[in-house]
Amino acid sequence: MTDHDNAYDGLVNEDTHGQWAFGTSFDDPLAGVDTTVPDDVDLEALAAYCLMLGDDALISSQRLAQWSTRAPELEEEVALANVGLDLLGQARLLLARAAAADCTVVPYVSETSPAPPEDALAFFRDEADFRNVRLTELDNGDFAKSQVRLLVFSTWRLAVFTRLRVSRDPVLAAVADKGVKELTYHRDYAARWVVTLGCGTDESRRRVHDAIARVWPYVSELFVPTDEEIALAQAGVAVDPRDVREEFDSVLAQVLHAAELEAPDGKAVGTIGGRGGRRGIHTEAFGPLIAEMQVVARAHPEGVW
Repeated sequence: MTDHDNAYDGLVNEDTHGQWAFGTSFDDPLAGVDTTVPDDVDLEALAAYCLMLGDDALISSQRLAQWSTRAPELEEEVALANVGLDLLGQARLLLARAAAADCTVVPYVSETSPAPPEDALAFFRDEADFRNVRLTELDNGDFAKSQVRLLVFSTWRLAVFTRLRVSRDPVLAAVADKGVKELTYHRDYAARWVVTLGCGTDESRRRVHDAIARVWPYVSELFVPTDEEIALAQAGVAVDPRDVREEFDSVLAQVLHAAELEAPDGKAVGTIGGRGGRRGIHTEAFGPLIAEMQVVARAHPEGVW
C-alpha cells in the first residue's frame, strides 16, 4: 500500500505539515496527569458533575455541526465546525471521566459492544438521562440566534473553566486548562459577530435583537446550582455557578453596549416541579436532536468506526 491508497491516513498519522485545521499532532491534555480521584471526593457526585459539563459540550457541538453547508459564508462554516470540534473534544474527556468515576452511569449496550464508555453515554442514553442545560439544545434558528447562544454559552463556560483549573480533581483541572484557551476564542468570535450584526443593517439588527429575546429566557438556568455542584464546590472540586454570575453579566453588558443592544427584561423559562435540563427535563427541540445524533449508533450497536 502506498501513502495515497487511503485518504484518511494523513488524519491519523503524525506529521509536521500542519495542513489540517488542528494539525495532525493532537496534544493530549491528560498526558502526564495522575488521574486518581482524591480519596475524599464523592464519586457519584463527580460523575454527575462531569455528565453536566460533558453533555453541555456534546449537545452544543451537535447543534453547531448542523451549520455545515448552511452558514452564510464558507469561512464561517469552517469556524463554526472548529468550535464544535473543540466542544466535542471536551465532551469526550468529560464523559470518559464520568464513566471512570462511576461506571453505573454508563448504559448497557450488549456483552459484545465495542463502544467505549464515552460513546455509550453519548449514543445510548435516553432523553431524560441527559444533564445539559436547555440553552444548548434550542434550535439553531438563523445565524444571529446561533451567535447569540454561542456568546452566552461560551461566556458562562469560560468563567466556570477558568476557576476549574485549580480543581482538586486533576482531570477536571487539565480539561479546564485546555478548554480555557478554546473558549476564549469561542467567546471572542461570537462577540465580534453580535457587535457586527447589532451595528449593521436594519435587518441584521432586527435579527440579533430577536435572537437575544429568544435566547435570554434560558440564561438564568446556567446559574442554578445542583446539589452535586454545591457539595463539590465546597470540596474544592467543582464551581458553584452562582459565583460566575457577576463576571458573566459584566462581559455581556460590554458586548451588548458595543452592539448598541440591551438585554430584555422578560421572565426566565419555567421548570417542571423545580426541574430543568440538569434533571432531565428538556425542550421539544431535544428529542429530534438526539434522534439524529444517535440513529446510526443505535441501528448498528456492534459497529466499529
